[in-house]
Amino acid sequence: MEFNVSSAGLLKGILDVSKAIPAKTALPILENFLFVLKDGKLEITASDQELTLRTQVEVDSIAEEGSIAVPARQMMDLLKALPDQPITIKTAGEGAFECIWSNGNSSLPYFPAADYPEINGAGSDALTATVPASVLAEGIGSTIYATADDEMRPAMNGIFFDMDPESTTLVASDSHKLICYTTRAFQCTEKASFILHKKPAGVLKSILDKDVEDVTISFDSSTVVFTFGSTMMVCRLIIGKFPEYRKVIPSNNANILKIDRAQLLNTVRRVAVCANKASNHIKFELAAGQLEITAQDLGFALAAYEKLSCDYNGENLGIGFKSSFLIEILSNMTCGTVVMKFADPRRAALIVPAEEEEESEKICGILMPIMVS
Repeated sequence: MEFNVSSAGLLKGILDVSKAIPAKTALPILENFLFVLKDGKLEITASDQELTLRTQVEVDSIAEEGSIAVPARQMMDLLKALPDQPITIKTAGEGAFECIWSNGNSSLPYFPAADYPEINGAGSDALTATVPASVLAEGIGSTIYATADDEMRPAMNGIFFDMDPESTTLVASDSHKLICYTTRAFQCTEKASFILHKKPAGVLKSILDKDVEDVTISFDSSTVVFTFGSTMMVCRLIIGKFPEYRKVIPSNNANILKIDRAQLLNTVRRVAVCANKASNHIKFELAAGQLEITAQDLGFALAAYEKLSCDYNGENLGIGFKSSFLIEILSNMTCGTVVMKFADPRRAALIVPAEEEEESEKICGILMPIMVS
């Protein structure tokens, strides 16, 4: 193998896939990037066998095609330390390759490409959908924080993609809160679903370039493949049944609070400073035109309250929440005005953007209350 390439271009390529390099592995070959040089391009692959990332880098010239596995950490460190310039990479004898730049070179070991595990994508029965990259990134960002860390219920540890010909809903829940993101820009030819673990979901969001327009998604019962630009991501799906989330979305909460989202968020943050550090409990006291938020920690003689003017239509109501959950939901919404709908102190509150907001039909949050005295 021998080729010339821009050091900056090669660095970008390996950084794009480096998130799939495992921190620890029983298979040492996975600590390497797989380089495959063919058809005028360098294909770079990284994998931990659960998540695989592959991208292509344009090369300036090719003297000899081939494929090798190169040590990931040393390759990244070397390229980060090089200023942008043309470099030559070539195999030099048994088990070693050279990286040559304008006034120096390095020699690093390589390993046979045949030792690298074969990466399988979705099967022949895979379904395919196309989604704007910006919509996919927004959907993941709007839901990923609500995923769980539950060894007993692995289906809760990812984002549920619920697709049909009309729209797609991304759902995440940790049993205390549930977030839905619905979009009509993302459709499948038939009703289908899969659960994407939050780790690859976070990686996908982080590597979606702003200049990428569309992402093609192919999936079967066990594997999903995301393809965009010159990059491909392959990952295993969570096998399991996601809860019937539509059944828990309240539809008849008659007590309605309408308030500026930023104002409510900042008030909750201030009052929560005096909440019990273990429970983070705060309490809403709702009456016509007024919301009072209180918190206390009797063990440390801490207490706080703040009154807000608001648009509230309903019965006088006192209801408790875990402040950290409410802060998460409000922080991850972008609307100006938020609507909270309550039934009673024991049933879940529905949190949505105001009807006049563009995203009013896109984001829906549910927060379970807690009992406070």
